[in-house]
Amino acid sequence: MTDILIIEDNEELGKLISDFLKREGYSVEWCTTAEEGIGKLKTAACKMLLLDVMLPGIDGYEALQEIRKEQKIPVLMMSARTDDDSKILGLKLGADDYLDKPFSVSVLGFKIKALMRRAYDMAEERQILTYGNITMDMTQREVFKDDKKIGINGKEFDLLEYFMRHPEQVIKKEKMFNEVWGFDCMSEQGSLNVHIRWLREKLEEDPKDPRLIQTVWGVGYRFGGTAE
Repeated sequence: MTDILIIEDNEELGKLISDFLKREGYSVEWCTTAEEGIGKLKTAACKMLLLDVMLPGIDGYEALQEIRKEQKIPVLMMSARTDDDSKILGLKLGADDYLDKPFSVSVLGFKIKALMRRAYDMAEERQILTYGNITMDMTQREVFKDDKKIGINGKEFDLLEYFMRHPEQVIKKEKMFNEVWGFDCMSEQGSLNVHIRWLREKLEEDPKDPRLIQTVWGVGYRFGGTAE
């Protein structure tokens, strides 16, 4: 999972921000167009987005509208448009904060830490797990897809929790079965395949062509990441 995705078309500024955040210990992806950034968010998980307003092609406002259809991640908009109307529009469309250009990287760093703390410390208190458009409330044992509750319980819930805690990792079937069912379980390993099928039916857009729960032939499964 990438910590921060940057969508900024200015090469000098994009490199400055990227280099600064890497020095601060974040993992970073940098795109120069909204189209490229939206594509990345559809195929890989990201904790936070830094989004420029004035972009070639789709601008930041349009990109934010598209992203908010599927993503809840914190979004910090960056723009030379410093008038109140521009800021209000960004916030109305779903931005979590708005940073005027030009800005110092130290101010950017403080805003990022504040948004990360607000988004993820609260989630930890509520025991929330998120990946893409999937959210698990561990306290209530409820699962939501695109903010709609879906019926997942029992071993299905436990299996999904294991996936959510190990995103984008290739996991052997034996290891997954032992971790979720237990070493001394009397069930057959075939139970894993059955529960995988049930989860796909509830989570995938096309269960016959799974993109979320992927089979790694001869090994096991991977949750999320780019389909092979």
